[in-house]
Amino acid sequence: MSKGRQTRQTILKQALELSTEVGLEGLTVGVLARKVGMSKSGLYAHFASKEDLQSQVLDVAAEHFVEVVIVPALKEPRGIPRLQALFERWLDWATENLSGGCPFISAAAEFDDRSGPVRDTLVAHKHNVLETIARAIRICIQEGHISGILDVDQITFEIWGLLLAHHHYARLMHRKDARDRAVQALQRLLEQAKKDR
Repeated sequence: MSKGRQTRQTILKQALELSTEVGLEGLTVGVLARKVGMSKSGLYAHFASKEDLQSQVLDVAAEHFVEVVIVPALKEPRGIPRLQALFERWLDWATENLSGGCPFISAAAEFDDRSGPVRDTLVAHKHNVLETIARAIRICIQEGHISGILDVDQITFEIWGLLLAHHHYARLMHRKDARDRAVQALQRLLEQAKKDR
């Protein structure tokens, strides 16, 4: 990796961590330059604009998510064990991997009513995440763990809802039972899916 690419990666990792605390909008070149010990002009040399920086932070967050959530979950047996691992690692991602919580959930609140490249990047990553859930559900169906007549999009929606509820319980309300409740809710959803076979 070239020195310039290494510097960019270092900046983006710091920017990701900072953005979970101050939001993508709070991520200014000046604040980030101080955090990484660079001049503003030195930082500007790596990014075309603030929007470029914000979009690249989301890309780095997606790479980090794949590393800490998806890759380890894929090591679990196909079907429900893999879906459960994906879900539980996701809960940890939202509360333990970054000091300010899930950057995608924070960014959604900032950019849901806006247009532009940052929102487009965010929506693309959200689509990928939802497709990851849907793929895990389809594998559960293929393995015969849940009913093949279930609406995959509906179950994906419900699991996504559980993840969002967990985030608010854990991050906003500091509820110590957030993780247990989320796991219990997923179990109930999967039990119902088994009964529908």
